[in-house]
Parts: sequence; structure tokens; C-alpha cells
Amino acid sequence: MTAAPVEATGSNGPTGPTDAGDAGDERLRRWRLVLGGAEADGTGCVLAGQDAAMDGALTALYAKDGKGRSGRDRSAGLGASAPSVARWLGDIRTYFPSSVVQVMQRDAIDRLGLSTLLLEPEMLEAVEADVHLVGTLLSLNKAMPETTKETARAVVRKVVEDLEKRLASRTRATLTGALDRSTRISRPRHHDIDWNRTIAANLKHYLPEYRTVVPERLIGYGRASQSVKKEVVLCIDQSGSMAASVVYASVFGAVLASMRSIATRLVVFDTAVVDLTDQLDDPVDVLFGTQLGGGTDINRALAYCQSQITRPADTVVVLISDLYEGGIRDEMLKRVAAMKASGVQFVTLLALSDEGAPAYDREHAAALAALGAPAFACTPDLFPEVMAAAIEKRPLPIPDTA
Repeated sequence: MTAAPVEATGSNGPTGPTDAGDAGDERLRRWRLVLGGAEADGTGCVLAGQDAAMDGALTALYAKDGKGRSGRDRSAGLGASAPSVARWLGDIRTYFPSSVVQVMQRDAIDRLGLSTLLLEPEMLEAVEADVHLVGTLLSLNKAMPETTKETARAVVRKVVEDLEKRLASRTRATLTGALDRSTRISRPRHHDIDWNRTIAANLKHYLPEYRTVVPERLIGYGRASQSVKKEVVLCIDQSGSMAASVVYASVFGAVLASMRSIATRLVVFDTAVVDLTDQLDDPVDVLFGTQLGGGTDINRALAYCQSQITRPADTVVVLISDLYEGGIRDEMLKRVAAMKASGVQFVTLLALSDEGAPAYDREHAAALAALGAPAFACTPDLFPEVMAAAIEKRPLPIPDTA
């Protein structure tokens, strides 16, 4: 049985027990909402009012074949009717918080095959926009009628702008500091001294009687300049399973492109390779330039990225892929080894999303790790730290997956 989300809220605030004495009734109520109210649910709980309406919304999505657990016919259901779906979308936004609404929308698309209804402008205006919805819209892009495309772009733009607000400031601040630290000078001004590295470099000059270090060599941070210091290549697998990663990577690509001290290139691939660098000023254009689905040829994508590198020692290549290679595996690994040998910082992200552990090719991940390019999943909040570590050529902050 698939448990339905039952965290509920209505116009009068969250529903739930008002004191400790109601805890037992509240538990029965929640179990009743989860189990669906068939004769065998065993709760004996009868719903009325808003609870009954919530139960109808849950039943429409989670009742199997329109029937309860006992096999009895149920009256609710979405079918393929656009008006019914529109009413249902309105109902769940009334009864449930935004996070639960997004889960239910994804379940409706997966369980009830409602993707085609998202091609109608009225449906798009009614849904709660999130990263997963954007991924679905991008996968439907080629089938989308012209009457729907502008509405779809508005939905995607809203999600992208929300992500930029959340991620841009921290990314710029983190990477600006990393860029400054990565350019060190030997005769710094006092306020530019990197004290940690200076002390470490002068420990042999420690004077026990004075309990101090006499620094003979100062190490400092370079002053920020407007010249390009680093080149970043984002190489993104656009297979269907990487939808959320494509969305986040496009947003980060736009943020990086806005930093004049970083030259950013964005490349997407399946069995073909497309360079979307000239669209980085608008991540929505980038997203609609992708085509989710199809095969995967990582080797071809890396060959293109390798051909664009002009300053290996100042370049960071970020491969975002589940590593299910459809091209030439050995050639792919040789290219990674060659890039690393030339001085390129190579980062492999199995996913760039808030999801759990992704499915990926473990053999290829192990082979990359053996080359000194460990593959790991990364949340959007961790991405700035990963990039900062790559820029400074220090160990990557790999999450503990144990």
C-alpha cells in the first residue's frame, strides 16, 4: 500500500489535536485518512466536513482503480477530465501545505498519467510550481502546443527566479573568497596576510623562549581583480533521470556567468553535444534549449569539453551525470586522466539536487575514483563549497553517505 501524505492545513490553520486528551482521536483520524476508509481499515472513524473533503482529494489520487481496499466502488476519481483535475488541484492547495501539494502533484503525474494535461494553459496556471514540475515540462517541450509555451515559460521562470534568490548570494560570496585565496602573493600588505599558511610555513622559526613564531616568509591573498582567474565548464547529462540536476545546474551556470572573474561554459549532452554558453544570461532559455531523454555518450561530451580548454591549470570541469555510459568507456576514462594530468580540476557529481542517493553506474564511479576524481551526489546548498574547494585545489567536501 502506498501511504498518502496526510499533513493537512485549512483556512483556519493546521488541523490536529487541541489538547492531550484528543491525541487518541487524532491518531485514528490520521490512520483513517491514510487507509482510505474501506470496511477493513479497522479505525471505525467517520469523517465529516473538511476532513471528508480532504479524504475525497486523497482518494481521487491514491485509491487503486477507483476502489477502496475492500474492492468497494469509490465515488471519487480524476479520470482524464481537465475540469476535474483543475478542481482537484484547487482542493489540495486548500487543504494541504505547499510541500505536500508538490508531492501529490508528482504522484498524480506518475500514477495517473496526467502529463498530457500539463499541455493545457489552465492546468499550468493551477499547479504548484517546483523543480520536478519544471523537469516534467521540459520533457514535454517538443510536444507542447504554442498556446501553452508562454504559460510554461512563466512557470519555469518563477521556479528559476526563486532558486536564484536562494542560491546566488551565497554562491557569489563563497567563490569570490575562493578566487581571492587561490591567488597568493609573497609580499602582502598587512591586511592581506594569510595567517594560517604563514604560520604553517614558518613553524621551524618558532622561538620557545618567546613562545612565538618569527615569520621569515609571508604568504598573502591576492587582491581581487576584474580579469578572468578561472574557467569553469559545466558538462550536464540531459537524460530523463537527470531532470532536477539540469534545472539546478542551469541556475548555477547563470550565476557563475555573472561573475566576471570566472569564464563559464555550459555543455549539455545525450548522444549529441550542445553548447549553450551563449544563452547563459537567461537560464530559462538554457532550460528550453535542453531535450530531456535519449541516450548518453559521456566520452563525446568530454571530448568536446577537452577541446575548449585553453588554460588547464586554471580550469575546473564539472561532469554532472549518473555515469550510465553509452559511448566508449575506456576512452571516457582516458580523457578524464588526460585532463587531470594537464592540471584540470575534475569534479564528478552523480546528481545536483535535493533528492536522496541517486541511481548510478557504480563500476564507472569506482573507476573515476581510482583516477582521483571521486563521484558523489551534491545538494544545491553544498555546491558553492564544492566549487570553492576545486578552485583552491584542496580536497572536495564529499558528503558522508554512510
